[in-house]
Amino acid sequence: MSINLLIEDLDETTIPEKFKEPQSGDLRVQALINSYSEMEKKLSGIQSAPKSPEEYCVDCSHGMFEPDIDINRRLHAKDFTQIQAQEVYDLAADKMIPMVAQMANDFKADNEVEKLVNHFGGQEQWAEVSRQLLAFGQKNLPEDVLDSLSSSFEGVLALERMMKSDEPNLKKGTSNPSAIGEKELQSMMRDPRYWRDKDPVFVEKVTEGFKGMYGK
Repeated sequence: MSINLLIEDLDETTIPEKFKEPQSGDLRVQALINSYSEMEKKLSGIQSAPKSPEEYCVDCSHGMFEPDIDINRRLHAKDFTQIQAQEVYDLAADKMIPMVAQMANDFKADNEVEKLVNHFGGQEQWAEVSRQLLAFGQKNLPEDVLDSLSSSFEGVLALERMMKSDEPNLKKGTSNPSAIGEKELQSMMRDPRYWRDKDPVFVEKVTEGFKGMYGK
């Protein structure tokens, strides 16, 4: 649309006050032209590709990956605008982040099971121990606590120690007010000293914490 057509389409009721002379109310043509030129520049920047691939300004604040110059070159070769390039990265993040997270969880779970199989001396032995641990946990622990313990190698070993101790003070509903709180215990289980370093003192503290929380 040209500036002349734009002016012709305007009437007094549609002209913003900033484009009118304060005293006479006449149209300030130069101000309108300047505003129109600025609008064209902005639209041109949005609707056209940048001059070079390096000029794409892609937001990857999610931290999963960074802008890739080779990808940007391919986008630029197809005349992708800034908005279109950002959309490509956003779509990749929307699909990849959940997928990578699930793959990481699956890998961790498989790795934990393999460690447990080796620890208990084979697949058959682990199958029997896991059956016993599940029965013990379902009988003596709340479901969320059992889930937390059974989600890691160290947690399963802690559960085994509880079962082997054969203490009757782990019954559901017998919470000990002086014990460490459940949220604190779950936080401790996320501590690298528990799941990564396997600090024996720290692991034992978590185990005793569960015992104390459900003790008499």
